[in-house]
Amino acid sequence: MKCKLVIVSCFLLLCSSLGYAQNTWKAGTARAAITPKQPIWMGGFASRDRASESVLHDIWAKALAIEDAKGNKALLITMDLLGISKPLSDGIRQELLTRYGLTKGQVILSTSHTHSGPVLDNALVDIYPVNEAQSAAISTYTQWLKTQVIEVAGKALKDLAPATIYAQNGVTRFQVNRRNNPVATLNTVPDLNGPNEYSVPVLKVVNQKGELKAITFGYACHPTVLNTYGLSGDYVGFAQIELEKYHPGAQAMFFQGAGADQNPLPRGTVAIARQYGRELAAAVDRVLEEDMKLLTPQLTVAYSEAALPLREVASEAELTKIVEETKVDYYKRWAQRWLQNARKGVKAPVSYPYPVQVWKMGDQSLVTLGGEVVVEYAIKIKQLLGPSTFVMGYANDVMGYIPSSTIVREGGYEGETSQMVYGQPAAWRADLETVILTEVKKMADQAGVKIP
Repeated sequence: MKCKLVIVSCFLLLCSSLGYAQNTWKAGTARAAITPKQPIWMGGFASRDRASESVLHDIWAKALAIEDAKGNKALLITMDLLGISKPLSDGIRQELLTRYGLTKGQVILSTSHTHSGPVLDNALVDIYPVNEAQSAAISTYTQWLKTQVIEVAGKALKDLAPATIYAQNGVTRFQVNRRNNPVATLNTVPDLNGPNEYSVPVLKVVNQKGELKAITFGYACHPTVLNTYGLSGDYVGFAQIELEKYHPGAQAMFFQGAGADQNPLPRGTVAIARQYGRELAAAVDRVLEEDMKLLTPQLTVAYSEAALPLREVASEAELTKIVEETKVDYYKRWAQRWLQNARKGVKAPVSYPYPVQVWKMGDQSLVTLGGEVVVEYAIKIKQLLGPSTFVMGYANDVMGYIPSSTIVREGGYEGETSQMVYGQPAAWRADLETVILTEVKKMADQAGVKIP
């Protein structure tokens, strides 16, 4: 009898070593530098008036592929970019469906929102006065980027091997709510005003040898420390560099949270960007050193595109007034474009197909939302689905700011004029928050998330 038990044990160990274990995750990683090889117009600050001039550090596309015990796969791709448009996102995801059978629900395309990366096609169309040569360079880079992202996805899927996955939230506090804390008086007030959400969500992937394979982490804060003409990932890039220095052989991947109204303050120098990168990396490293929640190898996903309501576009008279009176160049370009559309009889859309996605990994829920999502969404989603929920913004399609209903009523940049930056015909209706949160609950139900 003992002999038979020994044989069975040896057989199970052999199967596990060959990757045949039935009750485990599989994970694969891959990466590619996506730093433009030529000067290119940079995205994020309307004040820039020329193309990039240097590289502070490389920017990256990184992929983490996972597979649960039943063979269900999913793919997270993070990119050091301001954001990607729906045409580019749909093109990448269609190719991943054709090649690997991965649906939109199984793929997350996450952008860090660095303001020191390249502009892409179909993004920020009215901000920058690029000439034909610069526009061609942007188009060439965008097509090259698409190829790199698809190749990285394929390499990560080929790298799938038995792994263990853990999750936990950490914390750090260098973000400041920019709507409630004026920069000019920041150093004179004893207390910062909210809302804020300081979580640092962390996923840890460990291979069969017990070695750290991947670190996926997030934070809700604009990467806007730097506004020079040097390409970089901003503080996000420095955080990844630090973590990979702490953990040689591991791939560090950042995803942006609901940080549309959160700024790193103070800001303005490389030294400050490096400081925040180290602070974020230290917060992640603390989580890695402590006990983390072991995730059972069960994966479910859900995805939809909700009809997010837009207000009516301005009348021809209102658009003409903006063209004639505004002193802001991109306001004028935006108004001219929609005025031309109106005169051609082109009707403005009344809604936008807004991506909402939920992954459930074991008992860890991950919600992804498109656009520049303000922090109130993270707070309310955690109230809805539980405080350990990971909330990711800037995912799959960055079509504009996503303000809360409160911010829509208050107006200001996030609630009103930011839609011009992204070329939308109008601001969102005030009921957009209800539409989004209702869709989040619906997708969570589909993914099997237990509502507390």
